[in-house]
Amino acid sequence: MITDFASEFAKYKATAEKAFARVDEDGLNRVPATEANSIAMLIRHMSGNLRSRFTDFLTTDGEKPWRQRDDEFVTRGYSHADVERLWGEGWQVLEHTLSTLSDADLNRTILLRGESLSVHAALCRALAHVAYHTGQIVLLARILATDEWKSLSIPKAR
Repeated sequence: MITDFASEFAKYKATAEKAFARVDEDGLNRVPATEANSIAMLIRHMSGNLRSRFTDFLTTDGEKPWRQRDDEFVTRGYSHADVERLWGEGWQVLEHTLSTLSDADLNRTILLRGESLSVHAALCRALAHVAYHTGQIVLLARILATDEWKSLSIPKAR
């Protein structure tokens, strides 16, 4: 059901927001290893992905010609305000699209990079992508947080 997807996306959104809020701007921009990504890069990438995939979701290919995916991974400095703006832009597109879909749409066919997928399959793919990068953001935030870490889910028993 569409409401199940919306609920799961919202959980990952909230988790990532709690994580990156605990990191200062230096931490947001720190690239921890060669060929790795900073939290800010991951957020820019997720935003670009969500905007591309969910703009005109039912009617155009999910890989938009205006998207410059490789630019999402260029090292640049981002402020907390930049990160929050990028994050909000991507999620606004996704949330709007989900609000327009019905359960009957799950069996419709869309295009993603020229490949035909059911709406259900496309939402599963997008949810997995968000979950994957949210895990990366949480791990990086845990390493880079300036304050003592408090669990974002069920804390370990002590």
